Amino acid sequence: MIDAYPGIIEMQTMMVIEQQRAEDKTAIEALLDVTFGRDRQQKAAYRLREGVSPVAGLSFVMLDGDELVGTLRFWPVKIANSTIRHNGLSSVGSDVSSPEDTVSALLLGPIAIKPELQGQGHGLALMAHGLKVARQNGHRIVLLVGDEAYYQKVGFSRELAKNIILPAVEDKNRFLAQELVPGSLHDIAGTVQADHS
Repeated sequence: MIDAYPGIIEMQTMMVIEQQRAEDKTAIEALLDVTFGRDRQQKAAYRLREGVSPVAGLSFVMLDGDELVGTLRFWPVKIANSTIRHNGLSSVGSDVSSPEDTVSALLLGPIAIKPELQGQGHGLALMAHGLKVARQNGHRIVLLVGDEAYYQKVGFSRELAKNIILPAVEDKNRFLAQELVPGSLHDIAGTVQADHS
């Protein structure tokens, strides 16, 4: 949980974090191309974003003066065909199970920091800010694909994602989760899908 890392949230930086604006789109796409390459849309996480808008109020940019040097967005997803407990009973194989059982979650990413500024804590500060706002807005679960050694610094773990499947992810050890509200992933298992609702 992000409260375990308060120093990151309060990290001193000359950078400013703001809500993304429409006029930031060109600079964001250029930064993503430099950071991840032009073939980034072929990755599994991008398929979940196709035809879906980012979650309102959860798209951020990091500015160094007037220059956009970082970006972070959250996307709506759902964990479908989930094992969800109803009145203490598991819905799997019981009369209370239905194909409509889903759990809402956020998909974090992409997060990008200008290459020459990487390794200075700016990405962690941007994520900590975004996760704090997501929790304040009532979100409970955040998923992402990335290196656990890095993302655990802001509360993500492979262990929390062990019962969740993200289709087409080549390395299952890179699929991570975080509970913004403790216990949110208890007894939940299923496949991540785009949320077009």
